[in-house]
Amino acid sequence: MRRENRGNNSKLGVSIDKILLYAGIGVGVLTIIVFALFMYSKNINEEVKNSTMSLGKMASILENSTQNNINSNNTINENTQSASTDIGKTVEEAKKEENNTNTQNISEIETRNNNNNEISEENLNNTKDIEKKENVESQTANIAKVKESKIEENKQEEEKPTESVKELSFQMPVDGEICKEYAKDNLVYSATLDEWTTHLGIDIKAEKTTVVKAAEEGIVKSIKNDPRYGLTIVIEHANNFQTVYSNLLTSEFVVEGEKVEKGQSIGTVGDTGVFEIADEPHLHFEILKDSLPEDPNIYIQ
Repeated sequence: MRRENRGNNSKLGVSIDKILLYAGIGVGVLTIIVFALFMYSKNINEEVKNSTMSLGKMASILENSTQNNINSNNTINENTQSASTDIGKTVEEAKKEENNTNTQNISEIETRNNNNNEISEENLNNTKDIEKKENVESQTANIAKVKESKIEENKQEEEKPTESVKELSFQMPVDGEICKEYAKDNLVYSATLDEWTTHLGIDIKAEKTTVVKAAEEGIVKSIKNDPRYGLTIVIEHANNFQTVYSNLLTSEFVVEGEKVEKGQSIGTVGDTGVFEIADEPHLHFEILKDSLPEDPNIYIQ
């Protein structure tokens, strides 16, 4: 019995020892687990703190950036809220604040651009006004120059010596008696027409083929067959005078455009004038001033 009790006690002691051993091992394992959890929790707290500090730094940087923009542009609103620096701020709040800041910066840039555009338009208007003013001044200067030029030309014209009007002295184109006088304001009888009519020249009696001479120097304007007065030579002279030689037989001594001297032969007396065919051979001679008939007797010397 004793041996059995001893054996049982021995087995019981071994069981208790094992239980204590297992309990110690369990307590040790549990202690290790608790310690590990404690360390893990501590690390998590450190990481959370570090993360929170990083967010705080980010918020501080954003705040500083916003403040710098405000100081450089001088256009930010005084009521703009500063970035929150709370340690417990989340990443989403930081992003939201950053977006708000960017929106404000964009608004400021647009405002500045609008101001620049207004300034540009104002400068453009000023430039146009300046150009208009310059154009007006240029036109005024040109008008003044034209006036000065005209005044100078008038002075030069006044300073030019007055050209003396050439005195003309007409001679008889042929030697002979005046058989029909000049009649502009009264009437003379025409044997050919058998009526009283005006006579805008003088008829100088001369034999056929008598040489007709230029009454004054000039240029032969025309040689033509007049339907009333026959073969006719017209000579232009100075001072708007013209002499007309009609009822000619020939004009062989001159051509149109030729310059003739006073007393130079220009043709011969004939009877080609239809309106005076009934009269004796003669030279029908006229003097015109400014294309108007004048009395030849006034000018012949």
